[in-house]
Order: sequence, then C-alpha cells, then structure tokens
Amino acid sequence: MTDTALTAPTALIAEDEPLLADNLRAELASAWPALRIIAQAGSGTAAVELALLHRPRACFLDIRMPGMTGLEAAQAITEDWPADGSALPLFVFVTAYDQYALQAFDAAAADYLLKPVTPERLARCAERLQARLALLEHGATTLASLHQLLSQAVAPAPRLRHLQAAVGDAVELVPVEDIVYLEAADKYVRAVTAQRDYWVRQSLRELLPQLDAGRFWQVHRSTVVHIDAVARAQRQENGTVLLTLRQRPETLTVSRVHASRFKPQ
Repeated sequence: MTDTALTAPTALIAEDEPLLADNLRAELASAWPALRIIAQAGSGTAAVELALLHRPRACFLDIRMPGMTGLEAAQAITEDWPADGSALPLFVFVTAYDQYALQAFDAAAADYLLKPVTPERLARCAERLQARLALLEHGATTLASLHQLLSQAVAPAPRLRHLQAAVGDAVELVPVEDIVYLEAADKYVRAVTAQRDYWVRQSLRELLPQLDAGRFWQVHRSTVVHIDAVARAQRQENGTVLLTLRQRPETLTVSRVHASRFKPQ
C-alpha cells in the first residue's frame, strides 16, 4: 500500500437503498477523488459497528433508515467512540426531507445533503469537509498532548461496590460482585444477577468508569459483562462472538468491534 493510501481521508456510507448508496459513492469519487470509502452499511446499527471498527474520518448517514435512524447512529457512534484521543468522524446527514436539517445540525453535523444530491452541492460539501479535516489535522498534535496531560492529572473515578436499584418504594443495594452483566435500556441500566434483574437510573456510559475494567468488559455498545461469569466464548461466521454464562440461561452477543478480546491465547 502506498503512503498516499495510508494518509488518504476515509469515509463510511450508510444508506438502506443500495442503488442510492452506489450513486453517492460514485459521485463522491468524482467530487473528492482522494477520499476512500472504507465501509458501506445498509442500516444504522451496521453503521455504528462499522464506524467503531474502521474509524472513518467522515460518515455519510441517511437519516431515514429502518430501525436505528442516521441521527441515532451518529449519537451511538459519539457515545461509544474510544476514549484514546482519536478524532470523531465528521457527520454528513443525507435526507429527502428538509425538515430534518435543524435536527441534523443539533446533532453537530458537519453538513447535510438533500436528495437528490446534485454534483454542485456535493462538491461544496467535499470542500467543507476537507477544510474541517485540515483544521483538525493541524491541531491534532496539540490535542493529543493535552489529552495525555489530562489523563495523567485527573484522578480515576472511585470503584463502585454497590449499585442502588429502585425496588418498589425502596432502594436496594446490589453488590457489584453479584452482577452477571449490565444492559443499557434508554435512561436506565438493567443490572442482571444470577437470581433476578434490577433497574438502575443511570446511564451505562456513567457507570463504566466506576467499574473495574479488568473484570467488567464491554462486549457490545449496550452490554457490559462480568468476565468471571462467562463460561464459554464461541466465535461466529459473521465475526461476532456468543457468550455462554455460568449462572444465566441466556447468551450474550459480542459485536465485531469487541470480538478480538476473545481469542485463543
């Protein structure tokens, strides 16, 4: 692979209509020849997994997709982006309905495109993204240094010993050691033990820094498992992994992004 290929800007396209996705890909090749399309997704859920796996510099997301919308996918990518100092992708939302424009910019969009996308409008979008990426590259060294200094200066969050779960009118203290896995559910977290489930009014993102990372592994965007509770990990043909638990009958799916944690030593 050439040095140019290694440093070329990369992008992901998420569009549930294959013909529209292929057309956008072809138009981008004309408007921005240096751009490499490294992934193409047919749903918002797939877009999240592929973005976290490949870490593109830009994501072109169709807003109206079945299941997870482009706006929801952008939020999920932002929430789950690795905290290693790497820059988030620039989000470009593509829609046939201009009423989504304000929502797009509320989601910190770098740009939005109305269907059918004209070559002139796409060219302006490409120019805007290139200018934004140039600014990001210029400040990357400074930001990386600042991130390192902050990580050294900020004290780690205290480790949780109990979760406070609402049970009727009472609050029950659930020992963290009893938890088999945690599952995000809107504004709550479902804490599953061998005997029962509890509901904790806290986001998974808030809880994660307070857990022992050596014992509680994130295996999916919405799932964290107590690794001591895992009996077996079985790799699947699609790149995911299925976890069999010691004290629960259900299995957990490990996304492709996190599957590399489960491999023979």
